[in-house]
Amino acid sequence: MQIGLDIGSTTIKIAVMDDAGNLLFHKYERHYSQIAEKILALHKELMTKFPTLHSARLAISGSGGIGIADSCSLQFVQEVFAEKICAEKLNPGTDAVIELGGEDAKILFLGRHFDARMNDSCAGGTGAFIDQMASLLNVETPQMNELAQQAQNTYTIASRCGVFAKSDIQPLLNQGAEKSDLAASIFHAVASQAITGLAKGRPISGNVLYLGGPLTFMSCLRDAFDSVLNIKGVCPENSLLYVAMGAAFCAEHEVDLTTLPEKLQAAAAQHSFEHLPPLFKNEGEYTVFKKRHSKESVAIGTPAEASEAFIGIDSGSTTIKIAVMSPDGKLLDSFYQSNKGNPIVAVRNYLTDFYTKYPHCRLLAGAVTGYGEELIRHGFGVDYGIVETMAHFYAAQYLEPEVDFILDIGGQDMKCLKIHNGAIDNIFLNEACSSGCGSFLQTFAEILGYTAEQFAQIGLKADMPVDLGSRCTVFMNSSVKQAQKDGASVANISAGLSISIVKNALYKVIRPASKEAIGKHIVVQGGTFLNDCVLRAFEQEMDLNVIRPNIAGLMGAYGAALYAQRRYKDAPHQTTLLNLQQLGEFVHTVKGMTCGLCNNHCHLTVNTFAGGKRFISGNRCERPITHMAPKDELNLYRQKLQLLKELPVNETPKRGIMGIPMGLNMYELLPFWNALLSSLGFKVVHSPIEDKTIYRLGQGTIPSDTVCYPAKLMHGHIKWLLQQGITNIFYPCMTYNIDEQGTENCYNCPVVAYYPEVLHANIRDLNKPEIHFFYDYLGLLHKKKLVKKLQEMFAKVYPDITKEEIRKAVDAAFTAFYDYEAQVKAKGQEIISKAREEHKPIVVLAGRPYHIDPKVNHSIDRLITNMGAALVSEDAVSSHIKTKELNRDLQVLNQWTYHGRLYAAAEYVAQNPDMHLIQLVSFGCGCDAITADECRRLLEERGRIYTQIKIDDIDNLGAAKIRIRSLFSAAQLFDIDNN
Repeated sequence: MQIGLDIGSTTIKIAVMDDAGNLLFHKYERHYSQIAEKILALHKELMTKFPTLHSARLAISGSGGIGIADSCSLQFVQEVFAEKICAEKLNPGTDAVIELGGEDAKILFLGRHFDARMNDSCAGGTGAFIDQMASLLNVETPQMNELAQQAQNTYTIASRCGVFAKSDIQPLLNQGAEKSDLAASIFHAVASQAITGLAKGRPISGNVLYLGGPLTFMSCLRDAFDSVLNIKGVCPENSLLYVAMGAAFCAEHEVDLTTLPEKLQAAAAQHSFEHLPPLFKNEGEYTVFKKRHSKESVAIGTPAEASEAFIGIDSGSTTIKIAVMSPDGKLLDSFYQSNKGNPIVAVRNYLTDFYTKYPHCRLLAGAVTGYGEELIRHGFGVDYGIVETMAHFYAAQYLEPEVDFILDIGGQDMKCLKIHNGAIDNIFLNEACSSGCGSFLQTFAEILGYTAEQFAQIGLKADMPVDLGSRCTVFMNSSVKQAQKDGASVANISAGLSISIVKNALYKVIRPASKEAIGKHIVVQGGTFLNDCVLRAFEQEMDLNVIRPNIAGLMGAYGAALYAQRRYKDAPHQTTLLNLQQLGEFVHTVKGMTCGLCNNHCHLTVNTFAGGKRFISGNRCERPITHMAPKDELNLYRQKLQLLKELPVNETPKRGIMGIPMGLNMYELLPFWNALLSSLGFKVVHSPIEDKTIYRLGQGTIPSDTVCYPAKLMHGHIKWLLQQGITNIFYPCMTYNIDEQGTENCYNCPVVAYYPEVLHANIRDLNKPEIHFFYDYLGLLHKKKLVKKLQEMFAKVYPDITKEEIRKAVDAAFTAFYDYEAQVKAKGQEIISKAREEHKPIVVLAGRPYHIDPKVNHSIDRLITNMGAALVSEDAVSSHIKTKELNRDLQVLNQWTYHGRLYAAAEYVAQNPDMHLIQLVSFGCGCDAITADECRRLLEERGRIYTQIKIDDIDNLGAAKIRIRSLFSAAQLFDIDNN
């Protein structure tokens, strides 16, 4: 008899087979990290079923099995090999296997060129990811499949890890998106993640097997893979057991089953783990800590003692907080609970209950803040809206007038505000990742079977907090599970996670040079700081005492109430907040639709309230609301795009069509190459600028999941050109850019310089004999060398092109490029002059040439101009700076053309008080790790605010909008809160 054990990250599977390969017994269960106990239970069940079985050939496999196998001296079979053996034995002719496990994902390419692709330490796009998303949608995991079957629309959602996806899903939930649409979108995201993250450019085709729990139990997930891959995969019988059966097939050594329990118990007793000093040495130390933090308090009252009040609502990423405040600042009533994916219901129930209980307490005015601000404001007629950073500032300043630093950690958001002379001097927000936030702890509390409050209380008694470092939530899963296997108690895991949160906040967001750099009067707030473990860890890590208000979790709502009071005093009026009768007639329906008014085809969520009042979200311009085209007179990004679209086309080509992929440096050099190729007798056809399907066209050929999104798009652009039947494609490698005399060299970044090589190696169609892919190394520094290289390159296909033709074409190209450059600068100056005439703020949206691509910037440019600002790009102002003087002051080597423009633009903005810089940075861009720090330094040394927005394939602009509004509010440009 043969026994195979597959111990995965979340489940354990056993397969008992006879010598003929027949399955006699099997079981599939979650182990909840209690692996030894589960094996013992399975052993007992096996002995009951087969009482005469004393020995058998046994092998262990799976990501959680190697330690058990080693400590018990049992045969271990690597899971990829086990799965390969089983697939080849039971399903001959299989070309590829796709398996999704609890935290593991793998693709096996079978046949002559065997290869295995597995995820590393990230559990994004796996069963654990789907579990997290189900929890976020407030449904059981099996319900995800039922919901997805009812979907009408799909949204773009990140699946590279759970916290990124939360940042995409939560705003959609707060805007009223249907859970069925989100469930389907999550499945499509998982499929895309597997293909781009694991296949890494290798095509998946032929006979494909789907294995593992998620693909077995969720038909809609299999459909998503079928749709993305354009295949019909098969989920075979016993798909959950392939690794276990493969281990059984490979088992070679007879094992005495009667002594196995002893070995397991002995192995379990030997485990240990890395730990840190306890947060509190004894009960007395904790008592002193509690007493110190009971001093900073907001006075508490009751609505029964007040005739008038103001209400503040904080519709956060995961929770709803409400504060009712008396005119003298007392907190009369409060509400704090999970929004359960629908903030509308929570707010309606609270208001109805308040009006019913306290009919004599009149609400004079209200304000709302947070992710769900616009939805709540439209739905309930709330008087004012305020960006959350300012709401938290008002609350902290009210309690501590001398506050100079505020750290707020919420469910998914982290806000750090530096205060100078009573005004916000700088703002730091976490990026799209919510590691180090409240949802980080809540996720693990739920996994371990506790509420967040219970989990926090348990952590206070930790004697050896687990040293978990500072990693993101899904990366941390494996560390926590390993700590459990090594014998760490829940208390020590809770305390360890609290310490990890603090390290994330300090070293990934705030990054202080020293504790003195933070400030002397520090206020910490947000629901996460209600956890005494987190508060204690922060004070210990920074070696200083801080202020935590008694309403730390309500500070956003309380600040919104203070703001409502301030606005009401300035202009008293009858509140527009719905009354009790209107709440009784309250109606809310949600419908998803696709906007067809432009090429963006935005997925809209239409919320309809009583009386036909509508709130539309998901739009990236005002067209769905106004039915008018956006006004781009003060938007240089759009004007640059228009200049590119208006380039002349050679309609009488003597040499046919030449395709150009419209991405990366082509957003700057298209005028050059268009003129050159047109002069040589080609009609230039470039891939579309605003087609959102481009990414999916090429995602199966992307070899790296970490390369920046603009580079990933190039695969789709090439695929589009090939689909049009274009056989000539021009995209040269370019180590150097045009020398602008402003930097110590003029390099392109490695991705821009050499990505044509990657495309040629990974898009097989480019190697067909009928396709001519011109990707030779060219440089624009020396005309003579360029002419020579072009002649050599074209001679392979067009030997009739003469050197004289090329020389004239190069002259025409430089003329066209400099004309385009001059037009951009002139239009930029026009926008700046007009903005100053109209007293409008000017934003320099600084980035790289390809950041003007609407697919890359997701219309952030229009988001800014819709707020009333004028917008120019970095190249419109960089030439105003004397670069030799700038280079002497820089703390980095300035040898990249794009970087030089960024530094010069930052210096120019620092010198002009009516200008503000926002830097666009692509996830995965190593070069911008350098430029971001240097641009920040150039601005902050002049007392200016640096704002960064990280972008990738996700087009939900909730976090970006908060950053931009925070910048405008902090700089006191104009009252943006009610635009």
